[in-house]
Amino acid sequence: MRPFFYSAILLPAALLVASAAQAQEAQDAPSYEKEFTYGINLNTNAGLIGGVAVRSTRRLNDDWARFWLLEGVEVKSRKEQRIQNSIGGVYVQGKTNYLFALRPTVGVQRTLFRKAAESGVEVDAMFGAGPSIGLLLPYYIYYDYTPKPDPQSNPNPREDIRAEQYDPVKHYEQNKIYDRAPIFSGIGNVKPNVGAHLRGALNFEYGRYRDAVAGIEAGFLVEAYTKRLVTMNVTGVPENRLNNNLFNSVYVTLYIGSRK
Repeated sequence: MRPFFYSAILLPAALLVASAAQAQEAQDAPSYEKEFTYGINLNTNAGLIGGVAVRSTRRLNDDWARFWLLEGVEVKSRKEQRIQNSIGGVYVQGKTNYLFALRPTVGVQRTLFRKAAESGVEVDAMFGAGPSIGLLLPYYIYYDYTPKPDPQSNPNPREDIRAEQYDPVKHYEQNKIYDRAPIFSGIGNVKPNVGAHLRGALNFEYGRYRDAVAGIEAGFLVEAYTKRLVTMNVTGVPENRLNNNLFNSVYVTLYIGSRK
């Protein structure tokens, strides 16, 4: 009688515990195989918004995933100084090129803290590397070549304002710099450069629904190019003091996306 009594009590309890364990395991296990996100990048080598990024992630098992990432950002010199002239025009003194970087990255992702299926925050560690393509785009300004009025020969000279790549030797009269020209004025003279980068980050992912995701990726990046990238040119200052081929930054990417 007693063995039957214990069996009647313990067997349902064991089944209940097993069911709870299976439910918890199902909740803890990732509920998706692929994830695609896109977002905006903020970093210490750019302004308010540094650029954009897209990322695709595929899970390998419960803890590991692999990803590819494509990021496009502007890289600014920390020595840049914005100048505003008397008529309200704004330009960067000594800036001769923009620098844009395209960074395709491949890497791995390790889950450190897993959230429940439809709530909480998942924390992942990410490490990746890949090539860097640096694009030097000429920095154009509007420079005023209008001659001074001559009461006798040319009392009303015709206005002559030209868009040219900024050269501090040629454009030495700051009061004649009218304004910065549109960013793509020199698009036909882009100069590509090749390098490589490494990145490490923590990914804080929040997904309220199984097929939607949002989060923050915060990390650091080191990037090197095969030659010095000239973005600044100031008269009397050596080029190697203003320009580098090695860059590092701390970045944050805010993203949203989907998964399945």
